Amino acid sequence: MSKTVYLITPPFTQLNTPYPATAYLKGFLNTKGISSFQSDLGIEVTLALFSKQGLTDLFSYIRHHPTAAVSENIARIIALQDDYIHTIDAVIAFLQGKNPTIAHLIVKRDYLPEASRFAQLDDLHWAFGSMGNQDRAKHLATMYLEDLSDLIMECVDSHFGFSRYAEKLSRSANSFDELHEALQQPFTYIDELLIQILQRRMEEVQPQMVAISVPFPGNLYAAFRCGQWIKAHYPTVKVAMGGGFPNTELRSLSDARVFEYIDYITLDDGEAPVENLLGFVTGDKSRADLKRTFLLEEGAVKYYNNSTCQDYKQHQVGTPDYGDLLLNDYISAIEVVNPMHSLWSDGRWNKLTMAHGCYWGKCTFCDISLDYIRIYEPIAASLLCDRMETIIAQTGQTGFHFVDEAAPPALMRALALEIIKRKLNVSWWTNVRFEKSFTRDLCLLLKASGCIAISGGLEVASDRLLGLIQKGITVAQVARVNRHFTEAGIMVHAYLMYGFPTQTAQETIDSLEMVRQMFQAGILQSAYWHQFTMTAHSPVGMDPAKYKVEKETEAIGTFANNDIMHIDPTGADHESFSYGLKKSLLNFMHGACLDYPLNKWFEFKVPKTSVAPDYITNALMEEEPGTIKPTSKVIFLGKQPALEIVTKSKKGNTWEMASLTFQSKKEAVNIRVDPPQGNWLAGMLRELDVNNGKTYTLQEVKQSYETAGLEDFELFWDNKPVNTLHKLGLLKL
Repeated sequence: MSKTVYLITPPFTQLNTPYPATAYLKGFLNTKGISSFQSDLGIEVTLALFSKQGLTDLFSYIRHHPTAAVSENIARIIALQDDYIHTIDAVIAFLQGKNPTIAHLIVKRDYLPEASRFAQLDDLHWAFGSMGNQDRAKHLATMYLEDLSDLIMECVDSHFGFSRYAEKLSRSANSFDELHEALQQPFTYIDELLIQILQRRMEEVQPQMVAISVPFPGNLYAAFRCGQWIKAHYPTVKVAMGGGFPNTELRSLSDARVFEYIDYITLDDGEAPVENLLGFVTGDKSRADLKRTFLLEEGAVKYYNNSTCQDYKQHQVGTPDYGDLLLNDYISAIEVVNPMHSLWSDGRWNKLTMAHGCYWGKCTFCDISLDYIRIYEPIAASLLCDRMETIIAQTGQTGFHFVDEAAPPALMRALALEIIKRKLNVSWWTNVRFEKSFTRDLCLLLKASGCIAISGGLEVASDRLLGLIQKGITVAQVARVNRHFTEAGIMVHAYLMYGFPTQTAQETIDSLEMVRQMFQAGILQSAYWHQFTMTAHSPVGMDPAKYKVEKETEAIGTFANNDIMHIDPTGADHESFSYGLKKSLLNFMHGACLDYPLNKWFEFKVPKTSVAPDYITNALMEEEPGTIKPTSKVIFLGKQPALEIVTKSKKGNTWEMASLTFQSKKEAVNIRVDPPQGNWLAGMLRELDVNNGKTYTLQEVKQSYETAGLEDFELFWDNKPVNTLHKLGLLKL
């Protein structure tokens, strides 16, 4: 049976897991009874290239198309070509999780051929210890693939990159000229591989419409190559493009040449635009029905947006459908020895969203004027768990990455409780805003539900600049929240920013000192510095003067118009700090050089930090007011205790004690209280069990205690026996 819509993710995104856009659209089309097929052409091209036959063909091509001169490194790889051809299938199978025992060969360092990438290896013993053979081997195998990538870039296709194919052609491409010119050239070696696979798929699927998702600049060139070939060989099939890149970069598109390669571009949420576009293509709808769609009309770019057509609510869009994708063939890589980067690239993660948009929606560097941020709509925890169960059954994978802009704490709490009540065995991670709602107990609840890591924006670790960003947090607050996550056993990754408008050299060094102290305090496990970019749809980009920066030009390009080059007359020379910030951070993540003077990271003079050396330590000691209130919910996650009344005697005096024994996963824990409190506590814990329908507030717990005729609730509740129960799962939320 032929499919109606062919959904494509062009090369290249991640190799370890499919980008979810086409799965979301396929799930939606299922609800409408619209037949579809999806392909991740990135993984398909990668597997064709990195195979015994693929490398045999590659080296043969290089031999018959020699370049004028190759580097010493590439000459070495060519000389070792038989070793690469002989080992490639085993390495790919290993990275797919199908050949784990070969790790023992790989870590011996005499099985894989090694070129220049191996000279950059981190301290493998620090990273993987004496037992981490699988991860150590993944890292070495990744370097092996990177060496081959260098060969391809130097000898075959300078645009090649595992996740950034021809990215430089599309990054900040105000003009379509360079991309258009590249598309007029003969197919590259990689283009030929891509088109061979696309041709087979088109013959199998025979679609009426092809929808290409372009999440990143690194997908754009390949997307146009796909569209170009389809229009040449299937002129009756209409080609549409959507995704993250068009949504942010192409909102003011006016270059008609774009439509030589594709027929339509849709913006923002794709469900309603794709449904209406398909109706238009099949003749069931008129041009006026199109929603957020660009097309070419009488030689000019026109934009249609049927305002009477409403977008679908999140509960209406269906469950993402990962069918058709080669889920067992994705490749787990460890490129950088960084715990959070490892999560990104190692292992298959099912992608879901807790809420559409951002519940905060105020950060001045962010595209808060666009619908994907501006329109906030959470999904009910029960529906989220329904979707998780469906996807687990479909994929066989229980790991989830919630790809929210910032996951809402209240919804995270509800989701965690629902996961625990349903007894789902899942691991998950997401992006958050480091706000005070993440109390010690909430973090423990999240951990109990399977949360393994969070990432969040510390951005510029300066209270003045956090105020300008309107982040709504302080550095001290971030430190306390990070401690809660860390002590719960949840890894913390911080996004760091430098170069925000008006940021001084002093503030840059002070931010680095804040980060250093967080690593030293053990409350931050991973981080990454990004340089500030001014975007057209952010408050800074829309009103630069308010933030004391200037656009380099007011001209609006005919193609991409998101990243804006700007001048910061009062700020520091931000670019000069880049290397020192990243080098110091790499060391801090290794637990190294934490006592190193900050000026030693830079090759130019920098100011001394003005941050007190114990700033973070003092912040962690500050009391957190108002986190536990009478309306706080009280739940118990642990096993119910065995209650026994025991008689104690000392110096001729005897008395009774209530002994409650709790079995945790690691040990038995015993607490003893007076019999009246013991009887009440045993009964109360049954009521507070997480699986019970009713949830009690702290005030209701107190009332129950006093109704039982007991006195001094606060004294009892805040004393050692009840505090011991905290470790067993008695939480106040």
